[in-house]
Amino acid sequence: EVQLQASGGGWVQPGGSVRLSCTYSGFQLGELAIGWFRQAPGKEREALSCMGTNARSAYYDDSVKGRFTISSDDAKNTVYLQMNSLKPEDTAIYYCAADSFLYYVCSGRDPPSDVAHWGQGTQVTVSS
Repeated sequence: EVQLQASGGGWVQPGGSVRLSCTYSGFQLGELAIGWFRQAPGKEREALSCMGTNARSAYYDDSVKGRFTISSDDAKNTVYLQMNSLKPEDTAIYYCAADSFLYYVCSGRDPPSDVAHWGQGTQVTVSS
């Protein structure tokens, strides 16, 4: 059974940094692609960053490119999202997700509703 557990959210001041963690089980990173999404109040869930099944390629949405970095630690079955230079508009619930075709969702070809596996969300609040 595929399981995903996101953690690391909290409150941070504008300009600050947070690192989210997504611990996964039930699959190997090369079998499914993993990515990060977020959903702000009143907005649709959006893709932020996805790691390809080869665990070397990565996709970033323009809104986070240069500020967020996705990485993985295979020994710990964990994927991270390092978020720097945070802005109030980054406030949202952040989710990790896994799917064989996640890259198509990240690129915008397919909707997030197509994603097969979701972890529970972790809240990130950016405010002064």
